[in-house]
Amino acid sequence: MDSSKIRLGVDIGGTFTDVVLEGAGAPTSTKVLTTHAAPEDAIIEGLLRVCATAGVTPGQIGQIIHGTTLATNALIERRGAKTALITTEGFRDVIEMRSESRFEQYDLNLTLPEPLLPRQCRFTLSERVNARGRVMIPLDRAEVDAVADRIAEAGFASVAIGLIHSYLNPDHERTVRDVLLDRLPDLSVSISSEVSPQMREYERFNTVVANAYIKPLMASYLGRLEARLRSEGVGCRIFLMHSGGGIISLRSAADFPVRLVESGPAGGAVFAAHIAARHGLDKVLSFDMGGTTAKICLIKNQSPKSSRVFEVARSYRFKKGSGMPISIPVIDMVEIGAGGGSLAHVDVMRQIRVGPESAGSEPGPACYGRGGTRPAVTDADLVLGRLDAANFAGGSIRLDMAAAQAALAADIGTPLQTDAVEAAFGLAEVVDENMANAARVHAVENGEDLAEYTMIAFGGAAPLHAGRLCEKLGIARCLVPPGAGVGSAIGFLRAPFSFESNRSVYMRLSDFAPDTIRALLSELQAEAEGFVRTCDETAPIRSAFKVYMRYSGQGWEIPIDLTEAQAMHPDAAVFQQVFETEYTKLFGRTVAGMDIEITVWAVNATTPPQAAAPLDPYNPTGSAVSEATRQMFEPATGRFVQARIVARDTMTTGQVAQGPAIITETETTIVVPDSRDAIRASDGCIEIVAEPARTGETP
Repeated sequence: MDSSKIRLGVDIGGTFTDVVLEGAGAPTSTKVLTTHAAPEDAIIEGLLRVCATAGVTPGQIGQIIHGTTLATNALIERRGAKTALITTEGFRDVIEMRSESRFEQYDLNLTLPEPLLPRQCRFTLSERVNARGRVMIPLDRAEVDAVADRIAEAGFASVAIGLIHSYLNPDHERTVRDVLLDRLPDLSVSISSEVSPQMREYERFNTVVANAYIKPLMASYLGRLEARLRSEGVGCRIFLMHSGGGIISLRSAADFPVRLVESGPAGGAVFAAHIAARHGLDKVLSFDMGGTTAKICLIKNQSPKSSRVFEVARSYRFKKGSGMPISIPVIDMVEIGAGGGSLAHVDVMRQIRVGPESAGSEPGPACYGRGGTRPAVTDADLVLGRLDAANFAGGSIRLDMAAAQAALAADIGTPLQTDAVEAAFGLAEVVDENMANAARVHAVENGEDLAEYTMIAFGGAAPLHAGRLCEKLGIARCLVPPGAGVGSAIGFLRAPFSFESNRSVYMRLSDFAPDTIRALLSELQAEAEGFVRTCDETAPIRSAFKVYMRYSGQGWEIPIDLTEAQAMHPDAAVFQQVFETEYTKLFGRTVAGMDIEITVWAVNATTPPQAAAPLDPYNPTGSAVSEATRQMFEPATGRFVQARIVARDTMTTGQVAQGPAIITETETTIVVPDSRDAIRASDGCIEIVAEPARTGETP
């Protein structure tokens, strides 16, 4: 057996840690409850399980790719290191003043989130660089030494350095870093010109502060993980999934842990894009629902939509603008507090509210029998007949129906004077409508019609809710891939090595400078490729070029993709043409007579993605064998129906399970509503369709 081909994908979620092993025969996977106090414990447990199943030893694993929510959780829960910010005099309060945006315009009692660092942890220097990168006030070494003394005296473990306009001239930031490390060699230091060299100081300062805040924590965790793996005989290299949908080295992850903030969801989007390529789908809605959150992402032309700014730790029910902006390359998705562990309650208006608070894995939903007493989405799914209490998570967790009913009756049924079943129905409908509404808004914001899309559902809870979500959104087709319950971990194994380098250099088309552009993009390309080479020294590397453009005077830019020829042979007329084409797609018209500005330049270096195997054609061939039936609540009609139970691994290509049906597997359950049928595709995907399988039409 070639150990270099044996690869392990690990995704730490809020409730479960998913582990997938490939390259040793048929893929093997498992789900282990996340051990929050020491996340590496769950990884080792899952690793030993899949190795035993596959008949390999840990020492035979040739590569490990890991994604984690630890960085996100540390920011949300404020569990980072004692951190200081050093900035330019006059900009000490930028991260507290935020921007002019009011995310709840008519809320007179609006409470803004507290900055990550209080004012007494923010220090200033009287240096100054202007908007063209020229030094106006030189850096005073004595002043830096004085700040270093105060940092040492206060016992800070980490320092973020964010000076005004350092993205154009990083010399002052580098000098301050060198002085600090010379005086305090054990100090962890992050500088904004490396973490996020982009304009807009509020976003840039927040990003470098977040990086510094979690850097010691992540360095400690990655060190412990590496040591535990070595103690189990694992000698291969370990890589990390980053938020942009690619893989970086352990060293790069330790230096830039803020890039790991959305690593798990990014793996899911890569997984969905791979399935989309195999099925030849150009418009896909990726639906990832785990134990804590649900993530929705638009995938066009088999590539997830990307962004360079996103928010974490939103304080107003995941409302845009209420969180901490992080300025890094990221797959653009909407995330809401709607997972299997999301807790429900009745508010003062006698309405059922679900999330964002989650039961997680400790104690978990009430039905887990681990001390939870409040109702969660999983409790509702159990009471509605969607889950088998004796075979949840492959039988590793036995669910307690009585505990789920008691929690639903107490927290929802009693206030609303309903029984447990009606309480479960209300909870499930609220969470499904929350997700449907988030998908509608996300589609409208991007000018898309979801009726033209195919849904790809994965994550432990998504296949339970995907059919109902399709009914609400008017989506006719949904795919549930093999391994859907551990989709993000599989996505890690499909992702390329990649890194995006970006920089803010302001330029108007009226002042277009081809030589400057060519030199800038070549420098960014070399920087991005350098990071990729730390992962793979020999693989071919492709570079994708992107600029962010706007009309002069506008507040925000739109991303414009360039070919390598357009990037290396820049022409103002070509730049204007591609900008106006994209601007018209978004807004329906151009603005005549206005100059055009470029604000950010980016190059993404990546190894070629895994090629998707072509899909063999298939047609409905007959009914799947039903091993039993179970009473399942049908939300469209508001009553229990007799649902067929079909084991997924018994379905052969073309076999149809007519709804209502429940398709079971170890890591998740697929619910097929009465309005849908399910057919097994030739690649093992379960295709949930509105009617064609019943009528005998080709899907």
